[in-house]
Amino acid sequence: MKLFKQRKSRLEKIAETEASPDALSKDSHSKSDDSSNTLADMPITEHLIELRTHLIKICVAVLIIFLALAGFSRELYNFLSDPLVAQLPANSTMIATDITSNFMAPIRLTIFVAAFVAMPYILYQIWSFVAPGLYKKEKKIAIPVLLSSIFLFYAGVAFAYFVVLKGVLKFFIMFAPQNVVPMTDIDSYLSFALKLFMVFGLTFEIPVVTLLLILVGLVSIETLKDKRRYIIVGCFGVAAIVTPPDGVSMLMLAIPMWLLFELGLLLAQLLIKEEPQTTVAAEHNAANH
Repeated sequence: MKLFKQRKSRLEKIAETEASPDALSKDSHSKSDDSSNTLADMPITEHLIELRTHLIKICVAVLIIFLALAGFSRELYNFLSDPLVAQLPANSTMIATDITSNFMAPIRLTIFVAAFVAMPYILYQIWSFVAPGLYKKEKKIAIPVLLSSIFLFYAGVAFAYFVVLKGVLKFFIMFAPQNVVPMTDIDSYLSFALKLFMVFGLTFEIPVVTLLLILVGLVSIETLKDKRRYIIVGCFGVAAIVTPPDGVSMLMLAIPMWLLFELGLLLAQLLIKEEPQTTVAAEHNAANH
């Protein structure tokens, strides 16, 4: 019996050794498949990790600016409400229809101001994430576009506050009935003002968008010139939709939209005129050599 058991154990060991190469090969294949899968997933994971770091930096920057401005939240709201208070009659003031409005409205405005101040840093973080995948020519175009987009966004918000907001408020209060005393809720006024700022800030990016569409090749200058009348009508249509229901704000948005489109078209003409001249000069020099 002992000899039989020893022989049986030897046969089991031999069987295991014979089966081990297949098992080892399967393990090696499975390990190689896992490693290949992880290698295939590594670029996406790295991109997601990098995107997360940039988003964390953006949130931290906005939070730091917000904490620095939180003590001045009431002053910021007073600055925002000055155009409305200047247009109100002597016996009317702004009101708060909710208990939390006195606290939440200035805080919401402070968050917006923090993001507004941090906009260059936010765009820089976006640029840092996108720049490694761009070519040299694209980087040369992207940097001026980035800087001009920051400037135009700030210019649009400033134009909305110093020019459009006063005109729109004066229009609404002037047409109020005599037996109605205008008393605007602070939340409603904040939402109205922030919407106006965002609309004009994005609208002032039209030259950048027009220039990019032409440089990328999605549209041509001749096509935009031929469709100019339809674009002007579209500017007035968009302005009528996104602005308050009055003619003043519609005109104050539609006319700058049209002029900004013409500016982008002019810049595209100047840039595209330079390219053929440089190519002809290069060909001429090559022929002489």
